[in-house]
Amino acid sequence: MDPLLIALIIGVVTTVVLFSGVSVAVGLLLTATGFLLIFDGPRSLQSLPDLFYAELNSFALLSIPMFIIMGAAIASTRAGPDLYEALERWLTRVPGGLVVSNLGACALFAAMSGSSPATCAAIGKMGIPEMRSRGYPPEVAAGSIAAGGTLGILIPPSVTMIVYGIATETSIGRLFLAGVIPGLLLTVLFIGWAVFDTWRRGAASSVLTTVRYSWRERFEILPRVLPFIAIIVGVLVALYGGISTPSETAAVGALLCIFAAVIIYRMLDPLELWQVLRDSTRESVMILFIIAAAGVFSYMLSSLFVTQSIAHWIGALEVNRWVLMVLINVFLLVAGFFLPPVAVILMSAPILLPIIKSAGFDPYWFAVIVTINMEIGLITPPVGLNLYVINGIAPDISLQQVLWGSLPFVGCMILALVILCFFPGLVTWLPTAVMGTAL
Repeated sequence: MDPLLIALIIGVVTTVVLFSGVSVAVGLLLTATGFLLIFDGPRSLQSLPDLFYAELNSFALLSIPMFIIMGAAIASTRAGPDLYEALERWLTRVPGGLVVSNLGACALFAAMSGSSPATCAAIGKMGIPEMRSRGYPPEVAAGSIAAGGTLGILIPPSVTMIVYGIATETSIGRLFLAGVIPGLLLTVLFIGWAVFDTWRRGAASSVLTTVRYSWRERFEILPRVLPFIAIIVGVLVALYGGISTPSETAAVGALLCIFAAVIIYRMLDPLELWQVLRDSTRESVMILFIIAAAGVFSYMLSSLFVTQSIAHWIGALEVNRWVLMVLINVFLLVAGFFLPPVAVILMSAPILLPIIKSAGFDPYWFAVIVTINMEIGLITPPVGLNLYVINGIAPDISLQQVLWGSLPFVGCMILALVILCFFPGLVTWLPTAVMGTAL
């Protein structure tokens, strides 16, 4: 049978299996096993245990549970509300300052926790009621935080970037650096839209005169949030200063975040610490299970010559490389509508990376493009995880209102993609400046 026809059948079957309600990891494993049995026979299954184990037999994978523990320790405290309150006190006199405060708090908290849902929940619980009490429309209050929560998978340290690095065998440290400037660019675009939207609605003057904070009130909140920001800075310095590997850095960062939670926020109850470790273990096992299952799935695609045939077919197309990039972006967008970022990256990266390289695109630049596409998926239906999180913490705001409030920020993300296509140096300059030219 023609490998391209096999690829089409696999695509249809995989879609049906994943939409049946089974977990992503189980769905990928069942699909891979079934097609190996059909085309290669029972003997092909002898290597599956070794393949499954080999995907997890990597020291780099240790950074995933460590960064998740780091984020869970922060999310279990009042660091999110404190961060929001600190920025709100400093930015309250800026037009649209409360929306700007929320977006800034989302960016910082997302960078510390690496979790979009946790960011939405932590900042949204305080930010949404506060914005609504000051006259902001419900769709603006909800949509801005739903969009701001997506920044965590782009701004380092990012678990999504770690997964991409493992799937493509690229440098995790270089990937983290590649996400810094695009993450700041996206934050600036979000804030720019928030300020413009407030001015457009004519709400700037009413918001400006609502609350005033003294300099004493502004400074007294800082000691509660600066230690966490210092930990993030320390993690990045240790990583890029050559002091430690990503896994070692993540382990130290996780330990420091737990200490900060205990010392600053008095997390002294052993049950609270147990909940942090329990939740972190669950999320880590889920991601690692997907990684192992995706490895088996990739092996199945390769053994049936599906990956090679698709790459050869696309490479033989006589189209401009930017047309090819547009088609890949459409594919990633559609996939992100239905699947979590980790699953999309693990399923598509082994197929897309050879195509990207042959078209002359930088793999680190492409990692950022993939991540922004995944961010769009977090705030667009039918899955749109962040939309449901916001609707859960503010049930009086309808899902439709949350979606309409998020759509302008989807436009900001698409604009960011266009900017990065015209100016790829925004991605590649910092990794090259810090770590030299990639081999």
